[in-house]
Amino acid sequence: MKKLKTLLPVLAACVGFDQITKYTARYYLEGQGVYSYIGDTFRLVYSENTGAFLGLGSSLPENVRTFMFSGLVAIFLLAFFVYIIRSSGVSKTDVIASGLIIGGGFSNLIDRLVNNGAVMDFMNLGIGSLRTGIFNVADMAIMLGALLLLFHKKETA
Repeated sequence: MKKLKTLLPVLAACVGFDQITKYTARYYLEGQGVYSYIGDTFRLVYSENTGAFLGLGSSLPENVRTFMFSGLVAIFLLAFFVYIIRSSGVSKTDVIASGLIIGGGFSNLIDRLVNNGAVMDFMNLGIGSLRTGIFNVADMAIMLGALLLLFHKKETA
């Protein structure tokens, strides 16, 4: 129960903030081209990604994409959630990091389910031709959660 009190607010914050920013991006950016800031280091541009990371798999048949990016992802997220709740010796940092990963993954899954298999992306970073792919808040949550799991000192809750 203690883990749920930590995990659920993280999940709600990830999903809520990501969905609000995606709604805002669609409203203000769709069809508007690229907005560039800080000497073109930060860009806002609306994009819909039917693939995975950096569009990988976007050329697969729709039924395969749906199975992989919706079905398998949903199973993984549910399994990860159950694992975190049931595991002993999981630190509070691990619970928060896992919540970021699950929350980000769930929010992107929501996109796929309501947006014909596509995830809304709208941010891009880089210098000159060295740029990231276009990403969203859920992607940032997933990356932050993964980095926390990888690099924090392990202690038990």
